[in-house]
Amino acid sequence: MELVGFLILFPLLSAIALYFIKGNGARKAIVLGSAAVIAFATLVLCIGNVSTPPVFYDFESTIVEVACMVIGVVIGAIVLWFAWKYKNVLAGVLGAVQLVASVVFDLVFAHSVHVAQGLYIDSLSVMMAFIIGIIGSGICVYALGYMEDHVEEHPEQDDRRPLFFALMFLFLSAMFAIVFSNNMTWMFTGWEVTTLCSFLLIGYTRTDEAIANAFRQIIMNIAGGIGFLVALYYCAARMGTLDFNQFIQMGLSAPAVIALPVCALAFAGITKAAQMPFHSWLLGAMVAPTPTSALLHSSTMVKAGVFLLVKLAPLFAISVAPAVMVVLVGGITFTLASFMAISQSNAKRVLAYSTIANLGLIVACAGVGTPEAVWAAMFLILFHAAAKSLLFLCVGTAEHHIGSRDIEDMDLLFERMPQLARNMMVGIMIMFVAPFGMLISKWATLVSFVDNHQVALIVLLAYGSAATFMFWAKWLGKLSGVAGNPDNVEATVHKSEWGAIFTMTTLALVFCIALPWLSFAVVLPYIDGVYHQPVFSLDSDVLALMSILSLAVIIVLVAGSVGGSKKRRVGAYLAGVSVDNLERTYRNSLSQEAKASVRNMYLSDIFGEERVTPVGVVSTTIIIVGAFAAALATMTALL
Repeated sequence: MELVGFLILFPLLSAIALYFIKGNGARKAIVLGSAAVIAFATLVLCIGNVSTPPVFYDFESTIVEVACMVIGVVIGAIVLWFAWKYKNVLAGVLGAVQLVASVVFDLVFAHSVHVAQGLYIDSLSVMMAFIIGIIGSGICVYALGYMEDHVEEHPEQDDRRPLFFALMFLFLSAMFAIVFSNNMTWMFTGWEVTTLCSFLLIGYTRTDEAIANAFRQIIMNIAGGIGFLVALYYCAARMGTLDFNQFIQMGLSAPAVIALPVCALAFAGITKAAQMPFHSWLLGAMVAPTPTSALLHSSTMVKAGVFLLVKLAPLFAISVAPAVMVVLVGGITFTLASFMAISQSNAKRVLAYSTIANLGLIVACAGVGTPEAVWAAMFLILFHAAAKSLLFLCVGTAEHHIGSRDIEDMDLLFERMPQLARNMMVGIMIMFVAPFGMLISKWATLVSFVDNHQVALIVLLAYGSAATFMFWAKWLGKLSGVAGNPDNVEATVHKSEWGAIFTMTTLALVFCIALPWLSFAVVLPYIDGVYHQPVFSLDSDVLALMSILSLAVIIVLVAGSVGGSKKRRVGAYLAGVSVDNLERTYRNSLSQEAKASVRNMYLSDIFGEERVTPVGVVSTTIIIVGAFAAALATMTALL
């Protein structure tokens, strides 16, 4: 238990130190030292708790209860202040509602409900802790070099790095609190801290666009937070418990009783996981510096949403209204977000839609609620965290050195930034190419859908996966395309950036090789502890074969990147008389000067946001409203 408490508190102390210490040298030392300590403590925790059954710790604290109430008031006050400052009425109204509701809950309802076992650990929380502690801290290290370049490129903006790094580490602390808290009040506090941190990080540059997108995020996630509060009120007043594990066990024995709180918690998870109709807040987050995007997409914020939904998966298997809501919202989001990714050339926006789509697949798996579906969901979480963090970091570094984040400007990146291009290639391949882990996870997802006769989900998975192949293949092809200036520009990349990028690449590849072991030592023990029955996931021989094939592909990739080419370079054939080979211009058959270029198809007339988004927003809104209506009808029938 001491190590769990350390992982929650130490990043918080680092955040406080980083906020008050302004020197660049001291900041680097604190970030590097804190990241190393968090990573080491995380590894110790994970190694010591591999394959162990769930452990619940007897821990109650009046100090923690008071601290949670104070934090809730502070968060509400900050939201109201920003809403007043920027004249955002909706944010102010929702912030006031949540502030009043949370204070009343703490003083009237939570005060009389005791949770003896406030903290816990199981295989899912261990896996999440690894993602937070290793990938999250690695992103913080990457941010050292990135933010140094950011400050140089934007001299018109104040240097607010103390706040930036404080928020990054506060994020890690809040996420650890979420995944280790069995007390639902403590979990809710961490939940709202991530919402506030995201709001401040998205609005970091304080441009009009950043402020507008930050308020979009806070409005949508406060709505989700109010949904969480509805569940807390119901659990405390009607069920007499705020013990998360006890709530799940009570729900398994009385499904009708928990239909409303499960719907409310699922709603909170859907908003946090940026599912339709709330996906736009995550797209707006792309305006923030790239380390923010990487942190939100891979190891924090959205992962809190899918973590909660996976924890609720056993209840979805027996409660119809919330299950239908989660399954359909996740499935529709996966397919439509994959379609919209095709129409994007901005690399960060492609990654954003890809994240929304993959989260949708995880949400759908959680909604199915069977052991096989949970097996697939956990691996989707793991591989998505590693590969997507790697891709965001690569895009951020590329943007600073080629001057663009547009995929169309990444021609010949293998020559302009060879090391970066290889790492980017690995991230893309892991997301959609066999035998790497993401595709194996989708295979397992398909198996779980087929076994449970989820015809609608099978169709959505098929179309969404086809779209996924298209947008990843387009991007990968651009890395070896044509370029006017193939000079190597990666010599000035900061060591902190390379360290984080190589760490993410290594983790992603190790996950692929260790797939059978991860299944046996991490995923299956969690499922056994929750469902108390064997899970018929992919055959162990298949997993072993995929592991061997992944290792073989990695060896080929490494061998191909060693040394460098000594072949004589010749000018490209340009279907005419070359005018300027460096600029790829030639004289065509009409004696006119033309420029050779290769551009992807984006099919924006078919898959553009303005065409696809309304379909998703309207359909998912109807589904959510219908689910709550059904849950309320069930509750009314019980009264």
